[in-house]
Amino acid sequence: MAGFKRHVFVCLNERPAGHPRGCCLGRASEDIFNHLKSGAAKAGLKGEVRINRAGCLDHCEHGPTVVVYPEGTWYHVPTKQDAQEVLEKHIVGGQVVEHLLIDNIA
Repeated sequence: MAGFKRHVFVCLNERPAGHPRGCCLGRASEDIFNHLKSGAAKAGLKGEVRINRAGCLDHCEHGPTVVVYPEGTWYHVPTKQDAQEVLEKHIVGGQVVEHLLIDNIA
């Protein structure tokens, strides 16, 4: 079967220090990427879920930014604990994690 059940992109874009929009890499998105990638492998999702590095996803102010397809769900994932919640609830379970949605950031 071609394709994946879910495709997850984690922004690892880096901007110069002091840039007014900030950057995901400067907010530890590499740790979020590594946690999601290893977590998906541990969950036995090889061939079903792909965790990819991404360049700028243009939500710099809300980073680290993670987007899950095919749903097109955009998350603000600031900690490894949040990454674990996205992994368990959305990537594995198919349930959107409402409180981490970029659209729900106050």
